Amino acid sequence: MPAITPFLWFDTQAEDAMHFYTSVYEHSKVVSVNRAEGRVMSVTFELEGQRFMALNAGPLFKFSEAISFFVGCDTQQDIDRLWQKLTADGGAPGRCGWLKDKFGLSWQIVPNTLGGMIGDKDAAKSKRVVDAMLQMEKLDITRLRQAYDGE
Repeated sequence: MPAITPFLWFDTQAEDAMHFYTSVYEHSKVVSVNRAEGRVMSVTFELEGQRFMALNAGPLFKFSEAISFFVGCDTQQDIDRLWQKLTADGGAPGRCGWLKDKFGLSWQIVPNTLGGMIGDKDAAKSKRVVDAMLQMEKLDITRLRQAYDGE
């Protein structure tokens, strides 16, 4: 089966974005930088084994919340670290684990346990978790677990 590679359109910041994202993720690497007439045209990089391509193609298109990258995290420490790094230097927190980075790209930073709590057969537990999540920006695993347990 062919690989699916996210392709990101930037005005002029593809190389800056690549360096930013590879600084955020521990398991990352620059694959290539393609230049024409002394300017960066496109870049390819990997984050946690996922390949990305980015193009400097001018200001015609901007990122929107219609597309986001969902990042499942095992620990609160992972959530806190990614949240801090991705919202740095002009990024912005959103609701329910969503944020925008300094390039306007949307990310969802979510504990891996959330799906199981929301999908629990006990509708009261599920509702408490959803209600707690709706009050948060950065998701807090302890508070979600407390809501799940009815505390």
